[in-house]
Amino acid sequence: MRLIERVWYDDSAVAGGARTVLAPVEALYAFGVRMRNALYDAGRLAQHATAVPALSVGNLSVGGTGKTPVTAWLAQQVMTRGAHPAIVLRGYGNDEPLVHERLNPDVPVIVAADRLAGTVRASASGADVVLFDDAFQHRRASRVADVVVVSADQWPLSRRLLPAGPLREPLRALRRATLVLITRKAAPPEAARLVSAAIARVAPGVPLATAHLALDALHAATNAEAPRRISSLAGTRVLAVSAIGNPRAFAAQLAAGGANVRSVPLPDHHAYSRGDAVRLARAADGVDLVVCTLKDAVKLAHLWPRQAVPLWYVSQQLVVEHGAAAVDAALQTVLDARRTHT
Repeated sequence: MRLIERVWYDDSAVAGGARTVLAPVEALYAFGVRMRNALYDAGRLAQHATAVPALSVGNLSVGGTGKTPVTAWLAQQVMTRGAHPAIVLRGYGNDEPLVHERLNPDVPVIVAADRLAGTVRASASGADVVLFDDAFQHRRASRVADVVVVSADQWPLSRRLLPAGPLREPLRALRRATLVLITRKAAPPEAARLVSAAIARVAPGVPLATAHLALDALHAATNAEAPRRISSLAGTRVLAVSAIGNPRAFAAQLAAGGANVRSVPLPDHHAYSRGDAVRLARAADGVDLVVCTLKDAVKLAHLWPRQAVPLWYVSQQLVVEHGAAAVDAALQTVLDARRTHT
């Protein structure tokens, strides 16, 4: 995965040459995407009604935008407004369902490659709305709103499509969105504003909002120790372990909290083994804490050696910084559909 990312993002001659070699495959992929979207737009490919109204949360690029915490937060928002949501997702890597169950224990999580069948199961579980985690490109299942997440930490995006770049669709696909939510982790607020302006030029008229995915607290992954404030990282030596789409942003967030960070990035959705846990524990020699994300903790904690440096994970807090009215409008669309759905 790291090799692929170097091909996508590096300015080196080798990476540029690799992108040139991949250009014919990219052209075929782009043609397929264009034709498929044209068939859906013309009604030649049908969108099928879901068992309950659906809100889709997705992205244009491969990984690292904060889509899972955004989906979890939106589920919390519709629940506080009286709905009974379920989350339907493909479950790639097996970590996302576990993360959703940890963040929203009262929200059913349905793993289903067939999103339509997933909504039937969600309805049977008592849900009256569903949130699709990662379904912007899954147009077969109809939805009443499409929230597309774009990361300011990864901007400017490579404009290349798969496999020569990280994009699943061109930026102009954002014109299909109900709302574009720009997230930032370590990126400053100004970066989010620049992304917002760029998207407004590509997809004029589409509502925009920005949100900060801030580190909220440190939680012990392997014992019952009480949570700590992020400020407790100041002056500590930390080994940052992350198998996520954007490990650099995670390490930068910890460093911004005052930690002296050494990072061990792993491929997104990495399936940890006991051997991995032992090797990471050995790599932690000389540090005060090993800190991972919740996405890592749900897979790594039960493997962590008892005598090793303590393993902690960070929780995130989503704070809408701009465009709260646009977020409320997207949520209200789902709630209104819930009231009229038969």
